[in-house]
Parts: sequence; C-alpha cells; structure tokens
Amino acid sequence: MKLFDEIPTRRPFTPLLDTLESPAGLRTLSLTQQRQVADELRAYLLYSVGCSGGHFGAGLGVVELTVALHRALETPHDRLLWDVGHQAYPHKILTGRREALASIRQYGGLAAFPRREESPFDTFGVGHSSTSISAALGMALSARTKGEKRRVCAVIGDGALTAGMAFEALAHAGHVNANLLVVLNDNEMSISENVGGMASYLTRILTSKPYAAMRENGKRVLSHLPGALEFARRTEEHVKGMISPATLFEEMGFNYLGPIDGHDLAALNQALEAVRDLDGPQFLHIRTRKGRGFRPAEADPIGFHAITKLEKAPPRLPEVDATTPPTAATSAAGSTAEPKPRSKPKSDDSLRPKPRKYCNVFGDWLCDMAAEDQRLIGITPAMREGSDLIRFSQTYPERYYDVAIAEQHAVTLAAGMACEAMKPVVAIYSTFLQRGYDQLIHDVAVQHLDVTFAIDRAGLVGEDGPTHHGALDLSYLRCVPGMIILAPADEAECRAMLSTAYHHEGPAAVRYPRGTGPGSEIPADLAARVPIGKSELRRESAAPEKRVALLAFGSLNTPAAEVAEHLDATHLNMRSVKPLDREAILAAARDHDLLVTLEENVVAGGAGSGVNELLAAEGVEVQVLNLGIPDAFVEHGKPAELLRDCGLDATGIEAAIRQRLNTNNDR
Repeated sequence: MKLFDEIPTRRPFTPLLDTLESPAGLRTLSLTQQRQVADELRAYLLYSVGCSGGHFGAGLGVVELTVALHRALETPHDRLLWDVGHQAYPHKILTGRREALASIRQYGGLAAFPRREESPFDTFGVGHSSTSISAALGMALSARTKGEKRRVCAVIGDGALTAGMAFEALAHAGHVNANLLVVLNDNEMSISENVGGMASYLTRILTSKPYAAMRENGKRVLSHLPGALEFARRTEEHVKGMISPATLFEEMGFNYLGPIDGHDLAALNQALEAVRDLDGPQFLHIRTRKGRGFRPAEADPIGFHAITKLEKAPPRLPEVDATTPPTAATSAAGSTAEPKPRSKPKSDDSLRPKPRKYCNVFGDWLCDMAAEDQRLIGITPAMREGSDLIRFSQTYPERYYDVAIAEQHAVTLAAGMACEAMKPVVAIYSTFLQRGYDQLIHDVAVQHLDVTFAIDRAGLVGEDGPTHHGALDLSYLRCVPGMIILAPADEAECRAMLSTAYHHEGPAAVRYPRGTGPGSEIPADLAARVPIGKSELRRESAAPEKRVALLAFGSLNTPAAEVAEHLDATHLNMRSVKPLDREAILAAARDHDLLVTLEENVVAGGAGSGVNELLAAEGVEVQVLNLGIPDAFVEHGKPAELLRDCGLDATGIEAAIRQRLNTNNDR
C-alpha cells in the first residue's frame, strides 16, 4: 500500500484507474492490478478532495473495501448501500464520476452523499446515519416478493451501529430471514470516539484487570506443562468468542464472519465470495483504519474527518447538474371561545348508514387494493389490531410486515421498498409517526419516494391524553417539501383519499381520526378518487352582507355543517391540506368578510396557517379566524369533552365566530 504524507496538488498519474468507467472492469483484474487500482484510487481521492474540500478520512479507510465490493457484486443490479455516505467518495470515483469529483459539495456539482438522481449506482440517498440496513432490508424483501435474483448489501460503520434504528433493522432481518449482507466497517471511530455499549463492551472485558491477571497467572502456571499453553490459547479464543460480537449477531439470526483486515484485498475477496451467494442474513465484520494511507489522517482521524479545499488548488474539474429543493415557512394565528348551550338539529337517523370506524375503512381498502395491485406492501410498527390489519395479515401474509415497535425502521423499510418499484403503505398512528419524522423527511421525502402514509388517530383521541393525541401532524407534515396531505370529512372520502394517495407518485398522507365517522355511504369499488388540491363546496351563503366562509379540514366538517346552517355561512370542505385549493380560497376571500379555518390540529403551523400564508403571498387582505387545538397539551377525556373544551364543537365554533363579528362591528 502506498503511503502519503501530503495531499497532491497536481493530478496524480492513474493509468489503470482511468480505464475504469464502471465497476465491471474490476471483475477482470488480477489481485496485483486490484491493489494498483486501490493505490491510484487513494491518490486520486486525496487530490480531488484537496481541490474541493469535503469528507475524506472515512473514504480513505474503505478504498480496498469499495474495490472488493464492486468486484464481488454485480452493481447496480445488485444493490449496494452506504450508510451516512461520508465513505462513499471512492464509490463515486469507481462509478463513472471520477472527473466530476472535484465539484463535490459545490453549487451545481456532485452531491456530498449518495443520491439516487445522480447515478444508478446510488441505490439509496443518505446523509443521516443508521438508515442503510432498514433500506437494504426493504430492497431484499422486495426482491423476494417479486421473485428477482439480486444481492443486497449494506455497509455500516461502528459509529452508525450505536443507533437503535440499526438494531431495529437487524432484529427484523433475522426474524424474516432475508437474503441480506451487512458489512460492518469497524474503525472504532464515528466522527469522534464512539460512545455506547456496543462500541465499548468488548474492550472493557478484554482490557479489565481481572481478565489480564487471570491471563498472566495462567500462563505462568501452564508454562511448566507440555502443550498446555497451546490448549490455553485455544481456550482463551473460545472464551473471547462467547463474548464477542459474533454471539450477539448470531443470536439475532445472522451468519457472522470476521473480523478480518479491511485493507487486505485478498482476504476481502475471499470473504465476500464466501458470503455473497449464501441464503439468509449474513454479517461480515471488517476492521479498517480511518484515514488509511494518509499519515496525518491516521494520526488524527478526528481532525481529518473532513478538510476545506487547499488554498492553491488547481482549476476544479467539470461539474454536473444538480437542483436545490425549495424550502417552506410557516406562520400561525388562533382564537378559541367559551362554549354556550345550544339545541341540536333534528334528523332522521334511521335512514343513515351505520357509522364505521375509520380504521375499519382503511383495513377494508387495504385488502381491496392489495387484490388489485400485487405491488402493495402493508407495514405497521406493532399496530396490527389498532390499525385494523388483521384481515390483511391473514390474506396476504407474504406482503405484510409488522416490524415491532420500530417506527424509524418502518419508514425507512418502506423507502427501500419504494426504491424497488413496490407500493408500501405505512399504517401508523399520528403520535407514533413523530418517532419516524427524520426518516420521513430524509429517506422518503428528500428522494420523493412513492410511500403512502395512512395516519390513524389524528386529532384528539380521548382518554389516552396528551402523549397520544394526534395534534401535531398537519404542522410537521405541511412543511415537508413535496408532501401531499389529505384529510377526509367522512368514511367515503377516507376510502377515496386512500386510493388517491396510493396512486399519487410520491409521498402522500391521509390523516383520519379515531373512532367512527358521520355515517356516509362507503362505495364498494376502488374507482372513487378526489382531485388533489381541490375543495368541495357543501353550502353557499345567501346573506347579502357579513358573509362568513367556513374552510373546514377533515373531521371538523361535521360541526361546520351545523354552524353554517345557523349562521347562513358558506361551507367549504377543503379536503386537501397540501396543496391547498388556491382558487377556492381566493374566491372566498373576494366574496366574504370573514374566513374561518377549522382543523383538529394545533393552530400553530397547521392548515389555517397555510391559508394565511397563501393570502399573504397573494397580497389579499381579508379577516381570518383560525380555529384549532390551542397552544397547550390537551389532557385526557372523551373526545366530545375535549373538543368542547377546545372550542371545536359546533357551540364553541359559533361562539368564536359571533365574538369576532361583534368585535368587527364595534370598530
């Protein structure tokens, strides 16, 4: 291995590397030539990062591993996933982006991490740690479902393995016996020294004073007995094995191999050839050194995790096109009022369909859609009964995955499946989706993957109280670029919106409340859809002045209908939280004196805030009253009681509107 003391300021001579336009060329090279490629790759990596700045300590440590992996796997047909992506620079060099690498992390240049839009060899976009095993498992299970013969490999560092999400994925992989290879790149470093039991338990045992004393005393005693020292050595190795990572991963269902020297190409080739075609979960443990081949980085791996570009860098190499996604901002306003008694309008309940629980509407829809589309996969984080997945799990067991209480893994598993053209549906409670929010953004939305989120228990769920209310999802979802958010007013709309979200090519969410709907008739077929971003006019006011328009989202359409009758107000069922119905909102602002937004979500950042933002962006001045859950954690109680206390029943809504109208009259 060639060692470097300085970063080259001139492009190094890389004759063999320059002939490799894709990893396929590696498969024809001798071991000597592979070592030459590794030396040239390391030199070129140092030079290019010197031009651009960026992460290179991790990349230097996996040069040999990158060569060996692309030689052993038929990428991109075989899926290779890099966790975090700091170590993926050699991967980019070997996959057709060599001459563009000096543009990395620069405007219009290569992305800092693997990105699916950039190359077919980047099978999953990354940037945050510990996502690779979940995504790779999703790909492996998709291949099994489709009957495709392909290998899937996730490379994860020992730092990333300290995250609970990685263990969620490992446990699930062992449980479903997936054909998955996990390579642990163990350099005893993340960005700083690792913290956590996984990173330190073996070191503690093997360096403890009792262990050292026992070892030395035993040697002195056994040195007088022929053959005893060799027997003791073998016994010691056996004891180490009982407490080594092998035991942990094999207990989780993996076939463990290692640790091996991650800078020894011959050993890597042999190990990868031994495990790549084995069935079931495989775990290859390699030991590397961060910054390998560059002496300053080996001596100070933390300081050389990344560098800025050299002061006198040569002209940067050709750039590639890239786009920067837009960002979103939020604003909030709100008002509530004390309720007052009112009479309930009479109705002939005998003619109405018996109300069904929203979760049952979802469970029936899922089974019906699965019968129509073989790509559908149902995923739940231990909420089979609550989300009504029982019939689906029994009818389609090969397409049903309960990942246990592992919301982060559930979302990224779905992302991995979506990468393989499957159609995952994640059934999850609003309050529990908060636990997978980073994965929703990082693994699904950033990559614009086709994942449908069926969000149950949205709004005030009742007796479980503040830890379980789904009061925040509109706020935390609405700010995510590219996210579609639909909120049904009744059971029929819920079924239609699930079909709409499912057929939308990209991330989409349907959020519905706990319990029963108002009792609408639910169509049996799957033909019904709702237009995304279009509202439904349910009532138009006939009042000549002081006309009020109710813009109701989701469950609050029910009290809105009652209030609209009492106040002779216009009633719009908004349906779509994102995108909003721009035309309908602007028309309502032109024709009405007061717009009232209604949502079973916190006012701050919610659907009403979206209406405010739209009006502000259009330069429209109109009175707006935002009604929703107040800026407080709502305690437990029956949903009707909690809605009353929040001023979101018909009485409270009408009182708040009358108060605002009276205030306007007094001005």
